[in-house]
Amino acid sequence: MLERVFESGLWNSRLFTLFAVIFSMIGAIILFIVASLDIWEVMVMIWNLFAHHIHPEHLHEEVISAIIGSIDLYLIAIVLLIFSLGVYELFVSKIDAAEDSDGKSSTVLQIHSLDQLKDKIAKVIVMVLVVNFFQRVLHTEFHGALEMLYFSGSILLLALALYFLHKGDH
Repeated sequence: MLERVFESGLWNSRLFTLFAVIFSMIGAIILFIVASLDIWEVMVMIWNLFAHHIHPEHLHEEVISAIIGSIDLYLIAIVLLIFSLGVYELFVSKIDAAEDSDGKSSTVLQIHSLDQLKDKIAKVIVMVLVVNFFQRVLHTEFHGALEMLYFSGSILLLALALYFLHKGDH
């Protein structure tokens, strides 16, 4: 009897992972909203500039940087979303709505093991780093051949990382 009560309590302690699920989902929603508002601000800024026939000097860099920053936020929100759904499926219960969708659900959000969850999150995190790198490069000034060489090397390393990520899918 005592063993059954202890094991039941032990098994039900997995429900503490619901905190991670709920707050990761809230974080994802917040990031989706913030990223969308950032893009909305860019749209309003562009609309106002065109309405007044103004073309600032660094408009392209500012617009691209703001949009890439938003993509970065979207990708982080996706990491939180994948984490939230994965933890729920691994520790609480299978998501019935995903399984009842007659094959319409994406396998991207279906998690069957902790390793699979880590792999999916790692791939999105690498994409976040690539996008963040691209955003920072837009504002970088190069003052010599050595800096250009470092820049070329970093692009080569990013390309290799993406190649090996893609190769791991096959």
